[in-house]
Amino acid sequence: MRLRCLAAYLLAVSAAGLATPAAAQSSPRAARQDSLTAWMRPGVSLALAQHRARTIGDVRYAITLDVSALDSAVGRVGVRFRRSDTGDVILDFRGRRLTRASANGTDLPLAIANGAHLRVPASALRPGENALEFAFVAAIAPSGASIIRFHDRADGSDYLYTLLVPADANQLFPCFDQPDLKARVTLALTTPGGWTALANGALAAAETTGAAITHRFAESRPISTYLVAFAAGPWHRVGRTVDGRTVNGYVRRSRAAEADLDTLVAQNARALGWMERYFGHPYGFDKFDFLLAPAFPFGGMEHPGAIFYNEDRFIFRERPTLPRRLGRFTTILHEVAHQWFGDLVTMRWFDDLWLKEGFATYIAAKALDDLDSTSGAWKTFYLGNKPAAYGVDQTAGTTPLWQELANLDQAKSNYGAIVYNKAPSVLKQLNHLVGDSLFRSGVQALLREHAYANFTWRDLLAAIGRAARRDLTEFGRQFILRPGMPEVEQRLVVREGRIVRLALVQRPVRTLSGPGAWPMRTQVLLWYGDRPAEVMPVEMTGLATDVSAARGRAAPAFVFANAGDYGYFLTLLDSASIAALEGGALARVGDPLLKAMLWGALWDQVRAARMPPARYARLVLRELPRERDEQILPSLLGRLGRALAAYASPALRDSLQPEVERALWEGASDASQPYGLRKPFLDAFISVAATPEAVGRLESLLGADSAAGEPLRDPTRWDVVTRLLVLGAPGADQRLAAQQARDTTPDGRRRAFTSGAGRPSAETKREYFTRFFSDTTLNEDWATGSLGAFNALEHQAMTLPYLRPALDSLPFIQANRRIFFLGSWLGAFLGGQTGDAALEIVRRYLAEHPDLPRDLRQKVLQSSDELERTVRIRRRG
Repeated sequence: MRLRCLAAYLLAVSAAGLATPAAAQSSPRAARQDSLTAWMRPGVSLALAQHRARTIGDVRYAITLDVSALDSAVGRVGVRFRRSDTGDVILDFRGRRLTRASANGTDLPLAIANGAHLRVPASALRPGENALEFAFVAAIAPSGASIIRFHDRADGSDYLYTLLVPADANQLFPCFDQPDLKARVTLALTTPGGWTALANGALAAAETTGAAITHRFAESRPISTYLVAFAAGPWHRVGRTVDGRTVNGYVRRSRAAEADLDTLVAQNARALGWMERYFGHPYGFDKFDFLLAPAFPFGGMEHPGAIFYNEDRFIFRERPTLPRRLGRFTTILHEVAHQWFGDLVTMRWFDDLWLKEGFATYIAAKALDDLDSTSGAWKTFYLGNKPAAYGVDQTAGTTPLWQELANLDQAKSNYGAIVYNKAPSVLKQLNHLVGDSLFRSGVQALLREHAYANFTWRDLLAAIGRAARRDLTEFGRQFILRPGMPEVEQRLVVREGRIVRLALVQRPVRTLSGPGAWPMRTQVLLWYGDRPAEVMPVEMTGLATDVSAARGRAAPAFVFANAGDYGYFLTLLDSASIAALEGGALARVGDPLLKAMLWGALWDQVRAARMPPARYARLVLRELPRERDEQILPSLLGRLGRALAAYASPALRDSLQPEVERALWEGASDASQPYGLRKPFLDAFISVAATPEAVGRLESLLGADSAAGEPLRDPTRWDVVTRLLVLGAPGADQRLAAQQARDTTPDGRRRAFTSGAGRPSAETKREYFTRFFSDTTLNEDWATGSLGAFNALEHQAMTLPYLRPALDSLPFIQANRRIFFLGSWLGAFLGGQTGDAALEIVRRYLAEHPDLPRDLRQKVLQSSDELERTVRIRRRG
């Protein structure tokens, strides 16, 4: 089906009550007589990858690319390798076209290509070393291609960069596109004259020929194909040598003045130094560059020697709050940690994706805590990981950390909260289980044993287990292979002011986890208020654990079963503890991590429909004037907004709305407080404003020079304009036009597009939904940014007809969009609904598609869980 027709088709079949036909599949066979024929099918199957890993080694790629044209790259690649079998060899290639092929000097017919693979016949191959040569053409495009082109309207410049994760290297050049066939790569890149280029290897030479320049890069260390990278354009560069190593930062010329590259270079250098010390292994690559990539769809990408960061997240267009500053530095620490975990040692297959992502996030938290002891790193870690992990791991669509993967074309589905948020949380529990020094010793041993090679989760546990002299088999079975998570109920019995019994009762949140306990080590806290709290280590080995150390102690104001956030479980607070927290104890908790976790436990009560949203909202409103933590405050305000906009019934929302708006406006206007506290109030006010009085205040902001004690910059102005558009406020379109004229930067053009999706008109919704599929020039970053305004809760009646087409499009989205887009798509379309009608559409879709691929079904179930909870909470009032 042609791309431009897809959106119209999806709407048509939805209106007719029909389902989109399932993707074409091959007829089932009782037996496959020719495994090679089977391996030539789309994607890279696990069977093909395992066969190649056994029979192919010592791979080298010599790539020559000319990227002077706007829409295509003309290239050649020499592939050298050793083989140990006698059969045909299959490479992967789905670029625009193959133009020439040869094996060991003998030309091959172009018919060896089938649009997914290249099949080189055994007759053209030799035992031992072989040399293949391919000429090809690959696409260059604003989105959907292996080489992304960005046109900078500010100065007319063009910029290019690669985007090959998880399995798109074969979209660029013929290769063995699997992580465990690492290769040394050389690159010669021809670009227009005046351009700068960077790649994995160091720049060895630059040769000018007429109006073009060829950049020749030294051979890289062994790397996986998804990590191959280059970028080209008239970049601005800042370099600095620290401890004998040069760190170079690149940004496009039009944003050089905003980028603060000196700070970013220094932060990357600090991260490198810390990682070398912690891992006990020197940086494993020949040079270190980073690039601020425009319209980059991820926060960062860890290519060895050439890290790419998201330009918009790294350039602050207004004074950043503490969470934004920490977020940027944490991203740097994450991507630099990947130079060891991910690049130096790499998971063998994408079923172990969690290894590299979990490690990068966990080690980043360790680094932040050590480099800046005042940052509250473990509070940041909790807020950034546990709510997201728990949110997905409670659902019927959750998966184990190790996610079975039969084909790399399904690898995109493995990206999400389990990999990025549960994984580091489990590693924190593992670290706590064996201790800091033994955990570190095991990690260092793993790096020594598998440098420039691959590993699995079993290798990781074996290395740490040897260091700790502890068998971690059961840990792996419960935390890596078992789906889901436990909830732990606190059962407290008090008599005559003394604890008679304190028990922790564990059970799986979902039956899909199966029976049995997760073995864990945690810390139980008894909090008194009038004297120091008491913390008791507890090892949970069964479904019920008696905290014997608590027996006979004075009754506390409250109990918390996961002090320090070492355990991985939902804490079900006992009624006495909830009463104490609501009664004033929460306001007196001095430990910021503990306070963040207690607020999280209370919010879990709301999401489980055990605490009415109004009760939680009033508790937040009472505590807001006292809250002075710049990280906890935004979290509280976000939950307050969700409780008001989604969980509360219409009548309850109407009664709470003026009070919430007033509290938020007063917080933003409180001149006695610092900007870091006032700005979250302002952002929250803008996001929930709805009454005529609040709309008037929004409009007054656009005429003001300052807000929250700082000059009012364009990012906040765009937020105001978007909210006015969503509300359908009179004159909102004129406000949009004025803001467009005011902010003509590339970010301003992006915000104009994303804000426009918030117009409450059927015509706008139809136009944007169609463009999501038909506009080949629409950058994925822009599309992702517009999904929230398109699916504003205020528009759910208008967007409900798009829910079924959005679900019907999932196979297309999975095949044609980048790794995080599918989750963003589902989260926006399902998160923009609160009613039974939407829930029924999801249930009907799943029922009518029993053959929906398991990974897509799981993604739907993960995203629809919040909708189910919302409906249930609203019913209970």
